[in-house]
Amino acid sequence: MKLNSSNLTSLSTALILGLSVFSAQAEKVVSLEQAITLAQQNDPWLHGSRLKQSAVENRSIASGTLPDPKVSLGIMNLPTDTWDLDQEGMTQLKVGVSQMFPRGDSLEIKKDQLQIESTKFPLLREDRKAKLKSQVSQLWLDAYLAQQTIKLIEDDWSLFEQMAEVAKASYSNVVGKTRQQDVIRAQLEIVQLDDRLTSQKQKLETTIARLNEWLHIYDADRLNESFNFDAQPLEFRVSKKLPAITLNNPTVLKASNYSRNLLAQELSNHPAILAIDVKRKASEKGIELAKQQYEPQWGVNASYAYRDNMPSGDSRADLFSVGVTFDLPLFTENRQDKQVAASIADSEAVKTEKLLLTKQMISAVEKELRQLKRLSDRQSIYQEQLLKQTHDQAEASLTAYTNDDGDFAEVVRARIAELNARISALRIDVDALKTVARINYFFAHSQSKSNAEHKPLHTSHKTNQHLSNKQFGEK
Repeated sequence: MKLNSSNLTSLSTALILGLSVFSAQAEKVVSLEQAITLAQQNDPWLHGSRLKQSAVENRSIASGTLPDPKVSLGIMNLPTDTWDLDQEGMTQLKVGVSQMFPRGDSLEIKKDQLQIESTKFPLLREDRKAKLKSQVSQLWLDAYLAQQTIKLIEDDWSLFEQMAEVAKASYSNVVGKTRQQDVIRAQLEIVQLDDRLTSQKQKLETTIARLNEWLHIYDADRLNESFNFDAQPLEFRVSKKLPAITLNNPTVLKASNYSRNLLAQELSNHPAILAIDVKRKASEKGIELAKQQYEPQWGVNASYAYRDNMPSGDSRADLFSVGVTFDLPLFTENRQDKQVAASIADSEAVKTEKLLLTKQMISAVEKELRQLKRLSDRQSIYQEQLLKQTHDQAEASLTAYTNDDGDFAEVVRARIAELNARISALRIDVDALKTVARINYFFAHSQSKSNAEHKPLHTSHKTNQHLSNKQFGEK
């Protein structure tokens, strides 16, 4: 589903209103897409980032402006015997103005440097949204796994109770080969099943609590309401259907043409990498700014001195003065030279940050790809063999027991094995989707390929779909 800005806002508003009236509903269901949308729409960090960008942009304008001129007022050469302004010809009422000019082009360079720094904030917000999508997907899928595991256990609960009742009745009536330990074993399995059910409910509740952090409603225009935590929803369910998550850039990840250089080229479009490029450009401006320290700093001053008339009444001429000041950067070895060297070192260090992050990303992608490949292999094993075989074994052991040709303990073990296989298959499906969500974070800005190349990864074992070993095979 593709969303433009208008229907995305409408969707977010509808979701917020839906969650706000949660108390009036019996049960609220949140899909993965809704959870991601809510998390991205209600993240205070994004609003704070926009404010920081505005601050840097305003600071850029301010830094490109000349410093304020200085005005001085004074009375000069006032005689101390009479304190008369007209007694001495040197007595003056002086008004002066001085203006300093920054060194070289430092104003323009500093302004450009801050303008460059301001461009990193949209990239950081894109990176934050990509991280939110990945993190919320992990939590949502964990909640889905716990929720569906609970359903699988509850679906088999009545079967195990029936087996316990049959064992108890057979033992009481001395029918067949049922022994006392069979009755105890059946009851023990129910208790252990109850413990597994409680454990999964614990996982579900804790995951929902963690997921609820990202669904907290935030409105920058009504900040006080955002601090009303009691108005936020506390409990909800996730969808019953496992979503389809597609790889953003499967072509680059194919084993047949896999190349680390090609992968690094694709990762260079990631907002986190681009933000480092912005930081590098700003550091290069810092070198230019440091070199301006070799230029002299100039200043001009002008003053007007008023003189009173002589005691005889004759007028005195007023005085006007103008001057220029500047410093001489003569001793540069331990100051200007070191400042430039420090700026160059800072700029070179930024280049290593990009290399380190790129290496980390490549390593993380390769790790996830290998995990995805093995999960695909396990999906094939479960869907093509294990699920069917454990079911057939359970049916065969039950048939043998009902014909007095089997052991009750074997019936219980077979049923437990079938349940464990279905839970394991579900966990593998969820782990595969979580892996794809983590991989997609690294290709947040690499979605230029056509949708035809994006093969959906819908890993529900009920629909018997699994990852292609050929497409995601190792080198």
